[in-house]
Order: sequence, then C-alpha cells, then structure tokens
Amino acid sequence: MHSRCDLACDHCYVFEHADQSWRGRPMVTSDKILRATAERIAEHARTHHLDTVHVVLHGGEPLLAGRVRLRAAARELTDALSGVCALDLRIHTNAVTLDERFLDLFDQYDIKVGVSLDGDKAANDLHRRYANGRSSHDKVLRGIALLNEPRYRHLFAGILCTIDVRNDPIAVYDALAELTPPRVDFLLPHATWDEPPQRPADDTDGTAYARWLLAVYDRWTADGRPMDVRVFDSVLSTLHGGDSLTESLGLAPTDLAVIETDGTFEQADSLKTAYDGAPATGMDVIVNSLDEVAAHPGVVARQQGMDGLSEQCRSCPVVRSCGGGLYAHRYRSGPSGFVNPSVYCSDLLRLITEIRDRDMSDQTAPSHQPAQPPLADHHLDELASGLGSTATTDLLARHQLALHRELLALVRQESGHSDLGEAAWRTLTVLDREAPESVDKVLAHPYVRPWAIRSLQGDPEAAATAVRGMAEIAAAAALRAGRAESLVVPVRDGVLRLPTHGALKLEGEDVDRVTVRIHSDGFTAETAETAGATYTVSWKGDKSASWQGSWWFGLDDWPVSLEDTDPWRDCHGHPAHPRLAEDEAEAWHADLTQAWAWIRSELPQYAPGLRAGLRAVTPLMPSATGDDISSAARDAFGAVAIARPATPEALALLLVHEFQHVKLGAVLDLMDLYDPSCDRLFYAPWRPDPRPLEGLLQGTYAHLAVIDYWHARRRTSTGEEARAAEIQFTRWRDQTAEAVETLAASGALTPAGERFVAGMRATVRGLLAIEVSPEALRAARRAADEHRSAWREQ
Repeated sequence: MHSRCDLACDHCYVFEHADQSWRGRPMVTSDKILRATAERIAEHARTHHLDTVHVVLHGGEPLLAGRVRLRAAARELTDALSGVCALDLRIHTNAVTLDERFLDLFDQYDIKVGVSLDGDKAANDLHRRYANGRSSHDKVLRGIALLNEPRYRHLFAGILCTIDVRNDPIAVYDALAELTPPRVDFLLPHATWDEPPQRPADDTDGTAYARWLLAVYDRWTADGRPMDVRVFDSVLSTLHGGDSLTESLGLAPTDLAVIETDGTFEQADSLKTAYDGAPATGMDVIVNSLDEVAAHPGVVARQQGMDGLSEQCRSCPVVRSCGGGLYAHRYRSGPSGFVNPSVYCSDLLRLITEIRDRDMSDQTAPSHQPAQPPLADHHLDELASGLGSTATTDLLARHQLALHRELLALVRQESGHSDLGEAAWRTLTVLDREAPESVDKVLAHPYVRPWAIRSLQGDPEAAATAVRGMAEIAAAAALRAGRAESLVVPVRDGVLRLPTHGALKLEGEDVDRVTVRIHSDGFTAETAETAGATYTVSWKGDKSASWQGSWWFGLDDWPVSLEDTDPWRDCHGHPAHPRLAEDEAEAWHADLTQAWAWIRSELPQYAPGLRAGLRAVTPLMPSATGDDISSAARDAFGAVAIARPATPEALALLLVHEFQHVKLGAVLDLMDLYDPSCDRLFYAPWRPDPRPLEGLLQGTYAHLAVIDYWHARRRTSTGEEARAAEIQFTRWRDQTAEAVETLAASGALTPAGERFVAGMRATVRGLLAIEVSPEALRAARRAADEHRSAWREQ
C-alpha cells in the first residue's frame, strides 16, 4: 500500500537489508494497480475454485496510504471477490498513527489488524524508533488500547515481535501478555549465512535463540497458554502430525505472492534479506497472471517439500516440524544458494526437541498420577463462559490423549497378550520412543476410545476386537512415521481399518487377516488366502481402487477430516453416512469452508477452540423430515457428527453447538461438576422429554453458543431474516437464563460445578442486557410458553 515508513527500525528487512528496490518504487499504490490486483486475485480464485483468499495490506507502513486509499483497496477487493469466494482481509501496521477513524473503516470492511511490537519499552526501543531516535512505544500502546476496546476487539489479529536475545525473554513475554492479544508471533531476525544473526559472545553451541524462546515457552505454559503463540503452536501441531501454522516452519508449500506499489509481483518479501533482487519475478499485475507467478522457478523451488531441502535437513530427526526453517534464512552465496540448512539450524533443532520432550513428559507421567494437573480455576472460568482458547482446548486434548494412552495399555493388559497383539505392542513401543508424534496422531483419533471401551466390555468378541484394534493402531502409526514395518493385521467384514488414514476394502468374504508392509511413501496389503491378492497404496503414485482414504481438508488454519470409513464412528445415536462419493465430499468441503469463514468472521471467539480441538466431522444420514441432525458422542473427543444441512450458516451453528458438548464432556472426564447420585429429572426448554442433571447441564452449555449464533445472524441479516433471528436470539437467551437458574437451584452441584454454573450465569446476564424489540420479546415468550405447555401435557 505504501513503500515508505514513519519509523526507522534498524532491523527492517525492507529498508535495511540487501534488497533496496524500494528506492525506485512509487510511495503509494495507484487506483490502476489496486483495480488490476483485485481483478487478478478474482481471476485466480475463479480459475482454481478457491474457497477463501487471504490479503494483507502492508508496507512500509500501510497507514501512511491514508483512509481514502485503504478504503479504495478494501472496496476493490470486496467487489471483485463478491460471489467468487470469501475474503480474509488484514492489515499489518506499526500502529503509531492508528486511531478511531482507521478502526471504523476497518470495522466496515472487517479488516483484521496485526501490530508490530517487540515487548516492553526497553526491548521495543532497541530497534523501533523514529529517525530522530524518539521512542514509538507509547503510541503503539495507545493503538493497541483502542484495539482492545469492546467495539474494536474483534479486529485485533495479534502482535508480531522480532526477537533480540539481548532482551529479557520473560519481560518481553509479560509485557505482550499484559496486552491480551489473541496471538503473538515471535520472529527470528532475518539473517543468512552471509550475514549471520547477532549472537552473544558465550553462545558457544549456537542455540541462544532457542534458549530465549524456550524461556518464553515455559512461562507461556506456566501461565496457562493465555493466547496463541504461532511458533509454539506450529511446533506442537507438527509434532502431533498436524500442519505447520507458519511459513517459517514445516514442509507445506508456499502459497504467497507479494505485489509492490508499482504492481510488480515478488516472492516472499523475507527474501529481501538474501541479496539485491532476490524476491524479483520480472512480472506485474497488468501483464501477468498469478498462474504465471506460480510457475516462476523461485516459487516452484518452494513447492517441493522434503525434496527441496539439503541432504543435512532431509536426514534430520525434526525435519517435519522444522522444514528447513524460513527459506530466506538458508541462503549462502555460491552454488548452494538456498539449498542449505537454516542459519538458525542449531536453534531450531534444540527448540523443537525440547518442546517435544516437555510435551511428552506432560503426557507420560507415572500412572499413579494424573498425566496433566487438574484444570486450574482460570481454565474452568474460561470454559464456563462458553468459550475456550487454543491453549485451554489444547489442554483438554492432551488430557484426552493421556486417557487414550491409558485405555490402550488397559486393553493390552486385558486382551490376553496374544501373539498378534504383542507384535503390535512392540511396534508401538519402538515408535513411541523414536517417532512419538506418529503414535500421538493416531491415538488422538476420536474413535480410539469407542473401540477401547468395546474391547473392555467382556463380550465374546471383545478379545478379537482388542487385538484387531491394537494392530490397526500400530500399522497406522508406522504408516504415519514412514517406517519400514511388516505387521499382520486382523480384519473384519473384509475391511482393513487404518485410523486417521482410511480403510481398504478387501475382496473375498473369508479374508480374516492381511500382512501390511509399510514403506516410506505408502504400503502394500497381502491376503494370506490360497488365492491371495496384493493391494498397493502409494502416496506418490497409484492407489488401489479399493482404498478409501480419509477426506482431509486444510480449511485455512483448521485441518479437519470427514470421517466416513471408521466403523467405530457409529456411536452418535444416528445412522452414520456410508462412504461419500467424491462429489458429496466436495459439497461438504465447500460448505465447511464457508461455514468456517463465517465462524471466523462472525463468531471469532469460537474459532480458536474449534481449531485446536475439532479434528473430524462425521457425516450422518439425513432425516426423513429434512430436519437438521447433529450429535457429539460422550466418548469421542474431537469429533462431531452432522447430517449436511441446507446452508453453510446452518452448518456453522451445528459445529459450534456440538463442539460445546465435546468440550464439556472433556471437562467432566477431569472433575465432577455435580453429584452423580442425583437421579432427578428436570425441564429443558429445548427438549420434549425431562432430562437428568448432566443432560440439562450439557444442553445449557451448548445453548451459550446457540445464543451467540443467533445474535450474529441478527447482526448480519436484514428484513425478515433479521426479525426471525432476533426472535431466536431472544427465546434462547431467556430460556438458557432460566435453565442456568434451574441448575443453580438443583442442590446437586459440587463446588467446581457451582463455579462453572456461575460462569455461565455471568455470560447469560451480559446477553440479557442486549435490547430487543417488543415484537421479538412477545414472539419468544409465546414460543417458550407453547413448549412448556406441550411438555406438561405429556
């Protein structure tokens, strides 16, 4: 948006590093370039059927472009993408001139705001000063204070902090945490092998930046992880088999292009730190398409994943988390170019391995102790409000993973130690030592627990179920680790189940076991019958037509699967949908993408929890009447089951509603909120039948999200839709408030339960203060009275 800046930060890669192309560019982007940019993006989105486009307005300092120019950019992009795909529009600023007028504009176009700040005043002023040496710190804090006001808080995207190891890491963390950002990005300062980073004199092992970040990690963890920290969340995600959340780590291909003020296309602007002209492509928005940019050799080089790394990186034990580090940080002049380890290689190796070790120690505490400490009061209070941050939801997920590990050990103990079961156990033991993230990824699968419970029920098939499941889990974990293993896996009904991967349908009714041979990029399955068959599944080549792979969707920053192959998914009280056809899966993909974009835009307070805790959506068969159907199984943390509704907005409601049940179920695994001996039944305003106390508690908690949903629909709709949404908001707000008081008066709550219900009451009271029309109030009361009358007449 603007190629100059009102600060003179001495660590700025745009102005202070090798590439100086900014000097020859116009200060402000023109109307012509803005229009062409919007048209190119829309063209690309249409061509590739994109669901969402992410655009960041940056600089320089983008606020220097002024409100008129920023409004023009937002309008051009919004108009061009209307009816094409969702637009995630953001701006990154130093915030020294951020004021209400800018924020009103950003609110109008839903532009999320990220702010650069390096910590407390002493830390920030090491680099982020005006040209005359004046501090920028106070003005940045004023801008952040505005973002934290209730009317603007939904626009606050987070804080970007560039590390300087001379700063006290705890002081930096505490200063940033005090500002309550939703996310913090700690960035390694840009450096190359030619221009290495500044290091203390005593940094003999080259890990000063790792030590700095690990001090922050420990403080963040002890603090209850109150906000997302992208580098830590990314490491934890990849260690558990998930995706990276930043281009600085992981093996995901680059999907970024930069458009300068003169309309020229560049690669990632971090390359400016390598050499003059490093990010150039020789293309511009007037002449060239984004497809042409994607074919540029420099971009293609960053699409190759493992194959694009140096030999040292490819053999590194943490390569899937590190990914070689940021591409620009690999540069060394000469023939190797960017095919080198990161200049921060030692730091990244130590950071990732020590986070892995801390994370594993959390999950493998002695069996006579809980694997995690009980939920702290601040965790319980946060969840009681109806929400749940990334950190708190991740804590619930780690408790569930520890529970799954305990169940697996118990299944092994109770299953009779058969030869096949013991072989699977030995494989898992080795993998848990050498590739623990692969085991965790499989054990975190939502339907491991239903399998384990069935295996422990003692029915005639329990032992066979136990052995089959352990072998399936071992094979799936080995496959995820890419380890050369050979395992005999029992099958049932001609289906080889590999949790988190999919299922293989085998020919022949008499096949009862297969030999699974795993290699680095897939597996073969060989039946042992006289007329045996071999099935080959390769991630890089052909897959057997009998293979039914999991449908994995990377919805922006939320990786989620459609689970339509696991036989244990049929635990939701409604018939599970059989294997989806490809067009059905694509319809789900489109609806989930739009529903997630709607949640992020209109219910952003629910997005962190969903992102951290919801791994699978299980399709259900539609109802004969066309009514929406959804469910959350008490023993399937991380999954919700839904019959695909008519609209993405309805899907958004079902997602946030059912995930409330998922969270509360995990809380109830950790502590008693009520006396389990209470056998009374209670009126629930949303059910035709009387409910036990847990049922009322679950329904009340879920309806906190329902109220927020209808409040958002009321805000974003017009005409009759807005009136209908207001009635729904009013009804469920008032009746949820009534249900909270029923819970409070039950006399069966534990002290923790009383605290939890008090938190729900506080949330509902805040909603009761919202004004509604007399018409909506009358209609809501009429519907409530009719429901209660029908309930009494039963």
